[in-house]
Amino acid sequence: MIYGQLARFLLPLMFIQVFQEFSGQFLNGGMARVPMATQTLAAYGLAWGLAGFLSSTLSQMRQVGLVLAENHRARQKIQFFVLVGGSIFGGLLLVLALTPLGVWVVDDLHGVEADLGIVVRDALLCLFPVPILEGLIRFYSGLLLRVRRTEVLSYATASSILTSIAGVFFLLPTTFVEARPILLPILVTYIGILVNLGIIIWGYRRYVGSQMEEGPEDSLRLPYIFGFFWPLALVMAIQGLSRPLINLFVARGPNGAESIAVLAVVYSLAHMAYGWLNDTRSLPPAFADIANSSQAIRRFIGGCALLSFFSMVLLFWTPFREVILTAWIGLEGELVVQCRWPLFIFSFFPLVVAIRSYYHGVALIEHRTRVLAPSGPSRIGIIFLALLVLPRVGLEGATLGIASLLCGFVLETVVVWLGVRCGKSQKQ
Repeated sequence: MIYGQLARFLLPLMFIQVFQEFSGQFLNGGMARVPMATQTLAAYGLAWGLAGFLSSTLSQMRQVGLVLAENHRARQKIQFFVLVGGSIFGGLLLVLALTPLGVWVVDDLHGVEADLGIVVRDALLCLFPVPILEGLIRFYSGLLLRVRRTEVLSYATASSILTSIAGVFFLLPTTFVEARPILLPILVTYIGILVNLGIIIWGYRRYVGSQMEEGPEDSLRLPYIFGFFWPLALVMAIQGLSRPLINLFVARGPNGAESIAVLAVVYSLAHMAYGWLNDTRSLPPAFADIANSSQAIRRFIGGCALLSFFSMVLLFWTPFREVILTAWIGLEGELVVQCRWPLFIFSFFPLVVAIRSYYHGVALIEHRTRVLAPSGPSRIGIIFLALLVLPRVGLEGATLGIASLLCGFVLETVVVWLGVRCGKSQKQ
């Protein structure tokens, strides 16, 4: 049955997303227990938001590897593309960390205090290799998706999570973390990334590399890679910009540092329940060789959306929410109260994400990535407008940020749907 095949393909990817965020909650819990906890949560939230923005474009290298890496020569060209792009974005992180531009972006633009700005820039300096590493992880995971070896990705994720959790417990009582608390999230982040990358490359060598043909020299041209990739990069860059933009408005509002800390918690917590739906975009291209699979894939993704929605209702609309926030993460007092409405709004994201993911997958099958490009500017435009308008109806802080983000998701999905329905194939 095709539904069984879809489930076996998606379950490891679902495991990856859920337990990556589960690991993130351990990290948040660790940061909540270090000296200057609010400053550490806020600093890492801002730094990771900027680093995520600059590396988010390369996250779509998974789709490039899945669709375009048909032989060794194509793989080599795409890998070169990843290394160059990662180096560029890593260099931009260094610029933000070491030049007056970083002072303007972090301190002046976000309106944070000088002490917090120094910690943020220190974190950015430490995170500059992340775009290269994340790009390689995404690219090689796409190669494993080509042969439907998603279980390797789950092994890599499980190992990285276990080592990251162990890292939190090991590093938390150390004297250098007590002296510089920002080192805790940075070191734990690198532990997870390096373990993940190592296992994925092992999986590639075992299951993919030996099966790939050498391919002709001109089997894949760099301009075609760029033409396929840039719309995905634009969409992901603007999606990555969403969080820094929201952080910018929220940080300059009432109780800015506390609200940024709340956003850092709820982003990770909510993404654990719905983020895996993004991987359903890989279903249409991965199962394109199965006849009449489109209808089954649509039904399957719809069922996944309902599962995610009702799980969020259970977790975030009931007393479980306080248990998670207080006993699990370790938040106290006003921070717990400020998390309630953002988590409630996040519950509706799965219904939108599922539709967007399916039509992304359809665009990938026929290389119609250019029709996705307008969705990114549409998303960031409506978020900006919402951040200006919604405070007039009483929304502020993290609630303002998540409500604006939902507006962006809705318009982005509408634009994706229209583009895919009307676009023309780019496939060679």
